[in-house]
Amino acid sequence: MQSNKITTGSVLIAFGIIYGDIGTSPLYALKAVIGTKQITEDLVYGGVSAIFWTLLIQTTIKYVWLTLKADNQGEGGIFSLYALVKKYNKKLTIFALIGATALLADGILTPPISVSSAIEGLGNVEGLNTIFVPGSKITIAVIIIILSLLFVFQHFGTHTIGKYFGKIMSVWFSMLFIVGFYNIFHHIEILKSLNPYYAYKLLVEYPGGFWILSAVFLCTTGAEALYSDLGHCGLKNIRISWFFVKISLLTNYLGQAAWLLHQPSQYLDGKNPFFGMTPEWFLLPSIIIATLAAIIASQALISGSFSLINEAINLNFWPKVAVSQPSESKGQLYIPSINKLLWIGCVIVVLYFQSSENMEGIYGFFITITMLMTTVLLTFFLLYKKKWNKVFVYSIISIFFTIEITFFISNLIKLKDNYIMLFCAIIIFVIMYTWWYAKKINNKLIHFVKLNDHLKMMSELGADYNIPKFSTHLIYITKANLFYEIEEEIIHSIFSKKPKRADVYWFLKIYRTNEPYTLNYTVKKLVNDTVIKVNINIGFKIQPRTELYFKKVVKDLVKSEELKLKITPDGSTKYNPEPDFKFITIEKFLSVENEFKLKEDFFLNIYFMLKKISQKDEDTFGLDKDDLIKEYKPLIYSPIENITLTRHYND
Repeated sequence: MQSNKITTGSVLIAFGIIYGDIGTSPLYALKAVIGTKQITEDLVYGGVSAIFWTLLIQTTIKYVWLTLKADNQGEGGIFSLYALVKKYNKKLTIFALIGATALLADGILTPPISVSSAIEGLGNVEGLNTIFVPGSKITIAVIIIILSLLFVFQHFGTHTIGKYFGKIMSVWFSMLFIVGFYNIFHHIEILKSLNPYYAYKLLVEYPGGFWILSAVFLCTTGAEALYSDLGHCGLKNIRISWFFVKISLLTNYLGQAAWLLHQPSQYLDGKNPFFGMTPEWFLLPSIIIATLAAIIASQALISGSFSLINEAINLNFWPKVAVSQPSESKGQLYIPSINKLLWIGCVIVVLYFQSSENMEGIYGFFITITMLMTTVLLTFFLLYKKKWNKVFVYSIISIFFTIEITFFISNLIKLKDNYIMLFCAIIIFVIMYTWWYAKKINNKLIHFVKLNDHLKMMSELGADYNIPKFSTHLIYITKANLFYEIEEEIIHSIFSKKPKRADVYWFLKIYRTNEPYTLNYTVKKLVNDTVIKVNINIGFKIQPRTELYFKKVVKDLVKSEELKLKITPDGSTKYNPEPDFKFITIEKFLSVENEFKLKEDFFLNIYFMLKKISQKDEDTFGLDKDDLIKEYKPLIYSPIENITLTRHYND
């Protein structure tokens, strides 16, 4: 978590990380409001008025002032908020999953729409207007190349150029303000649009005005990402920097509106008012800056998606996948499988929608869903965590609900012919819900027992020479947090069927720390030289190599004479120089003895299918396969109770 101390550097970091998404909205928001409609004062005034009040109520009041209060040890985002309130209502899990699903869908849509809007601006440059036409093959090719390079670069991390993000975005916001301020003087009366009357008039009196809200909503799509990145910059830095960002955004929207009302054509005819109001001599530099800002916005959503999936893994909402840190900063995450899925999704979006204009409707649809789910969770936070007055909470929350439901309904019409993204979102939700539901069932079946109750028998087994020796060192990786507890299934593994005799029984607990290079261990000898429990603390940047760590622990204990074996210290012999040890992992499979209901059958079968493609225990913990034995235990959750089986007697 970053410090809350306000400095020039910390504010620059906020510019580079927090505001990429919402900061690039001027590239397409007002353009979407106008669309193919005739440019009139009612439309322009009403559109800008609606944008202003949306930024004020949704972004400033709901997120910057209120939602940022819901920090979980300095971290933000829908899963952090869920972790704060989940104990108050079990059904909140579904709201968190729906919100996270929509946010991941946004992570697929933001890079294409941001980069497309910027590259399509080249069509405003003389000589390039016939080449960079929205939807043309060369435009699509350039967009895909830029996006592909962006995803390839994820492997190396953003720490190298990340320090420039804030400077680039500060140039971007300065450009928004200056160009917008310059154009306001072409139609100074545009300042009247800040009156909410014009927004009301657009919604009530303008033909089809209600449905224009789906375009207005694009001005605040980055508000949820703003909350998700709370841990990177801190509350005070976000609130201070937002003041400048909001002024820049609003000034630019007003400038675009002023340009619309004094330009000669009654229709946009495919023009983008953002680039249309830019002086011709500055057009190409503005497109370059816009493209860089779009790439930074895309990077912010990609990094946010990595963080979201990492949180989902920790909350048992997503299958285990490989996670790495390309830099020493804990905020720098890289998840190869998610990177590949996001890249494929972005390319499909570009090829399917062809232009930024076609992406606008479905883009807003998913963010409204996330905002609605955040509002639900926020209600519980204010009522039960903050213990605010119920009347006040319900009053302010009802305002947010009304606005967001209105935006949601206005976006529904854009779903027509855009079902491909809805289908992708459903798949994401099914994966999350399946993993959570199956883990919940699995956790109910995990029983911890007192290790002390079995120590005597384990000592006797180790000394019983009538039983063939299984291994000198027998190691189990346990989930038990307490030194004197162990999973019942591990005890069964040691004693049932063919008992596993060993000289030393080890139980390892792996802890991942918040420091990058932590690597230490603690030891608890439960029975001298026979039963030992070890906690290994591993930094988040270190790839676990449990087998190597175990060998080091054995050597250390032998050297300090805490482990006194009667044989060669590490279990090797003159015939084999390798240590004699075995790791045991226990995997569950779906037993045929179950008789499931339809829901259980559907989700548990998907769960075990996902387990086959998720990261294996040997990869998670760093175990060599030749020293690993996998045992399989049937998962019996809903056993068949009534069996109709009769004996038939032969005459």
